[in-house]
Amino acid sequence: MKEILMRKEPSPTAQRGIFLAGSVILFCIQIDFFSLNVAVPGIADEFGVTVSAAQWALSAYMLAVACWFIVGGRLGDIFGRRRILFAGISLFTAGSVGCALAPGLGLLVAARIVQGGGAGIVFPVSVAVISNAYPDETRARALGAVFGLANIGTALGPFVGGGLTGGPGWRWIFWLVASLSALALIVTVMYVPDSRDTSVPRQLDMIGCITVICSLAAFTVAVERGSVWGWDQTRTLTLLVVAVVTAGLFIWRERLAPHPLIDLRLFRNTPYLLVTSMGSVTNLGYAVTFFLATLYLQGVQGLSPMMAGVVFLAPSLLVALSGPLGARLGRRLQPMMVMLLAAWGAGTGMIALSYVTAWWLYVPAFAWCGLGLGLNWTYSNVATQQVVQPARAGEASGVLLTFLVTVGAIALAGTAAVITAMTPHRPPQDVYETILRFGGAAILAASVAIMAIHNRPVIYRKVPVAPTAGETHNATR
Repeated sequence: MKEILMRKEPSPTAQRGIFLAGSVILFCIQIDFFSLNVAVPGIADEFGVTVSAAQWALSAYMLAVACWFIVGGRLGDIFGRRRILFAGISLFTAGSVGCALAPGLGLLVAARIVQGGGAGIVFPVSVAVISNAYPDETRARALGAVFGLANIGTALGPFVGGGLTGGPGWRWIFWLVASLSALALIVTVMYVPDSRDTSVPRQLDMIGCITVICSLAAFTVAVERGSVWGWDQTRTLTLLVVAVVTAGLFIWRERLAPHPLIDLRLFRNTPYLLVTSMGSVTNLGYAVTFFLATLYLQGVQGLSPMMAGVVFLAPSLLVALSGPLGARLGRRLQPMMVMLLAAWGAGTGMIALSYVTAWWLYVPAFAWCGLGLGLNWTYSNVATQQVVQPARAGEASGVLLTFLVTVGAIALAGTAAVITAMTPHRPPQDVYETILRFGGAAILAASVAIMAIHNRPVIYRKVPVAPTAGETHNATR
């Protein structure tokens, strides 16, 4: 296996520039999404549409992000991560300006698709750029710090969104994001070196791209709109069939393509598969817990949106701190042990939340849960870079992110369906508590099962494993 192309080892100054570019653009992506959630009612009022219609500003963005994770990561591996990162940030910046200037909902949704496509490219490529800029001994620490800074956007998002929407207007969310992403674009030009997978030609598997995008798009729309349209309605079922068929075509294509979009041997890399599985299972809790917390605090406890935001501050801050904490733990523990700690923090936190009755007791329980959920999200991205070869870092990151987002969407849709089915027969608080207990117990049980597989050496002997990062690095020295 050839080593990736790198002009020279980045200097300390270049490494700081790469770190800054990655941190700023990932911060922009996080704050953009979490701030716009609270701006949807304001968008609906300005454009004279329903809140349900305005929700497409979020749905269209998530659809574009989910569709481009895999393609974006592999684009960087094949054509060079510097130019693809530049292209992704440019798309994200242009989409942000388009959103700020949109005269109506239709153009806003179109601009959000452009913005989401840019974010879907940027996320896996920026992870790969940072992964290739730092040596093995400092890579996890650098990635953890980047995600820690990016997760500050998660913590600040609701407050920034609420403050700007209630002040100068929701459009200033996009002007803020556009300004910061333009800074990331300048730093990228100045400091980010090029790197790519030299073992494959510079050509993209277009059939693979088309089939995977069609499958993810159909599935995302079906899951997102299924509870509104009805799960037994023709259009929902049609989209699900399209998703399954195109997914089958994608797998068939990848098995035959000389240079596939995804090397299916990646799924025979047992450490990668276990990290992705643990991360996906625990990310179920992220979607479910934050969704239910919003309903519980305002619908059951009767808190105002501002007070609910104050309660959210504690878990959001611990989500931000999970980045450097994960890096520190990663220097002392194996990746799967860090993932196990994250899963147990998330699972026990969800169960604890189900027994809390006073909102002020909700804060420490929610904070503990947020620490576990944030550690899982951060360290999933870090751990995958430790168990794959550097040349395919973007591909590995894109596949992981696709799984995390898709599983989270399924969990959210399932939670909404359960609430709709159970609320007429039981009080809302009982429904929320039941879902939290079941979800927490499921995460704990799944983590035990995954660790049992991880600790069976026979698994590694029977299943062919794609080269890991360390093996490839040692072989090419």
